[in-house]
Amino acid sequence: MEQYNSYKPSGVEWIGDIPENWDLIKLKYISNLYNGSSLNDNQKELFDSSNIDDIPYVSTKDIDYNSQSIEYDNGLRIPKSNTSFKLGKKGSFLICIEGGSSGKKMGYLEQDVYFVNKLCCFEPKTNSKFQYYYIQTPLFQLQFHSSLSGLIGGVSISLIRNFNTILPPIQEQEQIVNYLDEKTTIIDKLISTKQRKVELLKEQRTTLINQVITKGLNPNVKMKDSGVEWIGEIPEIWNNTTLRYYVNKVGSGITPRGGSEVYVDEGVIFIRSQNVHFNGLRLDDVSRITNETHIGMSGSKVIFNDLLLNITGGSIGRCCVVLNEDEMNVNQHVCIIRTKKEKLSPFFLNYILQSKVGQTQVDYFQTGGNREGLTGENIKNFKISFPNIQEQQEIVDYLDTHTKEIDDLVSMEQKKIELLKEYRQSLISEVITGKIKVV
Repeated sequence: MEQYNSYKPSGVEWIGDIPENWDLIKLKYISNLYNGSSLNDNQKELFDSSNIDDIPYVSTKDIDYNSQSIEYDNGLRIPKSNTSFKLGKKGSFLICIEGGSSGKKMGYLEQDVYFVNKLCCFEPKTNSKFQYYYIQTPLFQLQFHSSLSGLIGGVSISLIRNFNTILPPIQEQEQIVNYLDEKTTIIDKLISTKQRKVELLKEQRTTLINQVITKGLNPNVKMKDSGVEWIGEIPEIWNNTTLRYYVNKVGSGITPRGGSEVYVDEGVIFIRSQNVHFNGLRLDDVSRITNETHIGMSGSKVIFNDLLLNITGGSIGRCCVVLNEDEMNVNQHVCIIRTKKEKLSPFFLNYILQSKVGQTQVDYFQTGGNREGLTGENIKNFKISFPNIQEQQEIVDYLDTHTKEIDDLVSMEQKKIELLKEYRQSLISEVITGKIKVV
């Protein structure tokens, strides 16, 4: 693509050269920056409103990381006359400046909002969309992430005000924004189409498992009522029972005394909920414990072909069979289910737990007040139905083959999505920083 006729040194090493007619300037000179106000529990009850004349109140959870879209209709609205809250005006934009989403979650305001103090509002004095594209570039992100501090990670507004930015003449800003709006809209539509395809493939996978795990592979087999609403009819010769009679072990681990401080670089694999996924264990970021600690936690030692099930938190219900013969242990958020393998295949049970039959019971048995969770007794009381061990293996082989085909298609589409996102990011960065000319 075309470049500008001439460039000049920006005066900042990591920014490099910029177009001759562009300026290097501090953000504070071209934008008003301010954060919002938090609501306490009493205020949340007071402002729980559907009155469309009131102003929506936005928190970090209302901003979608992938689409940068903002959820305005979250049920919290504040009268515009309330002057104790700072207003983010339509045409401004928000970015998270505190916590795990710092510098990542951002959204352009299509209407006026009030907002939480973890968000910073940019109210530009120049072209707003140009600045919004700018904060997505490595030039801004590098400054932001090098300024993070504190236990939860945050950047003060006083620091952000002194970040460097580059600025073309106002007419050129408008032309760049028009170009990027057009190109990113096309890319976003392509991404959305592929994301929908991924969703449909995942639905197809779920439907396949639900069908086969309750009906078997023979469409002509005689059926009977299982007596359980979420299982429905099952083949007449299948066993309809409770999980407790077909397991040798159901139990979770503990967090070693000292917590994460006892983790070591080399040692026994220590499985946490983030390692357990429906398509298997992910051990790229696994923690490890000493062999002495492992021996002291002998009750939660993992063996080959154990089934692991997440029993707390946001990943509750996620499960997989262990195909790793290394020494391993688990913490209290992961449950070991060891089946009587001559009667119930752990691979068949894994598909049951992944299916609607299993996930419905995960939802049903959750207990624990604010922290949802499953107990060992809950899990033992799961209702299951299954055929003889030979037919279980036939079903597992069938599902392994067909779910892999779907998983491969999902993986291919997800790679395409990532490439599109990378291209989108690269295009914005190259145009906003003057590396390529589009005007």
